[in-house]
Amino acid sequence: MKRILCLVLTAIVCSNAVQAEISGDEKQALVDFYNSTNGSTWKVTWDLNASYDTWHGVQVVNDHVVAIDLFHNNLSGSLPNSIGKLARLEKLNLAFNSISGTLPTSLGLLKNLKVLKLEMNRIKGSLPNTIGMMSELEELTIFNNFISGSIPEAIGGLKKLKVLNLSSNNLKGEIPKSLGDLTKLESLGLFENGLDGKIPNEIGNLGKLKELVLANNQLGGEIPEEFGQLASLEIFQIQNNNFNSFENLGMMDTRGLLVFDYDKDDSQLDFKDINFSKTRMADTKFEDDVEE
Repeated sequence: MKRILCLVLTAIVCSNAVQAEISGDEKQALVDFYNSTNGSTWKVTWDLNASYDTWHGVQVVNDHVVAIDLFHNNLSGSLPNSIGKLARLEKLNLAFNSISGTLPTSLGLLKNLKVLKLEMNRIKGSLPNTIGMMSELEELTIFNNFISGSIPEAIGGLKKLKVLNLSSNNLKGEIPKSLGDLTKLESLGLFENGLDGKIPNEIGNLGKLKELVLANNQLGGEIPEEFGQLASLEIFQIQNNNFNSFENLGMMDTRGLLVFDYDKDDSQLDFKDINFSKTRMADTKFEDDVEE
């Protein structure tokens, strides 16, 4: 009996020892990340001399790092290029910190990543083309940063994406037509950038879209006729742009809309079956602006 108990205890110890191992590349990537984001000043820091499985916000499954969640943890500095070595990573939540610098191109190596949350930081530079290589991505939120340049066409490669929010950045140029390839998209936020040109007709392909926020840009031309196909839309905000005509809004099925903001007197449009009693309408730039 004692021998059996000893064997069981030995097996448990050995099992735990095996579980406490990740590859040298992954551990070095974590150490690089800690140093590059000034880990010693985090709210909850890591003891690099302790086992990695005690490190706050790190989740390991089958000897691989699958999640890092350091939301609102006083991270600063920048993201290291070696982050791309965390090849099994499925979730990276670094929102509400003070991360600066640019996004490393190695993010494209995170082929298993499903959630990337970088909102409310100080990230600058452009979105790397490699962002379109993260084929498993379902949620991408980078709003309230200092991202500049244009939205890369490569973003159309994120076929599983459900949420895309790039609002409140310094993005310029036209909305890429490739966004129309994201047929699983449910929420698209491009609010408060410097986007111009016409809205691509291809956005009308997004039949599952529930939220479309394009307000506060320099968009022009007409609203695409194809928007009549957006039957799932609940939130639609296009105010504070430079549209020439709102005529095609009358073609939309607005029965499901809960929020509908645009810059035109609603009496000029003939909406189909809109429920004004439950839908918030706005014919001003921003109804929340403080009057001087």
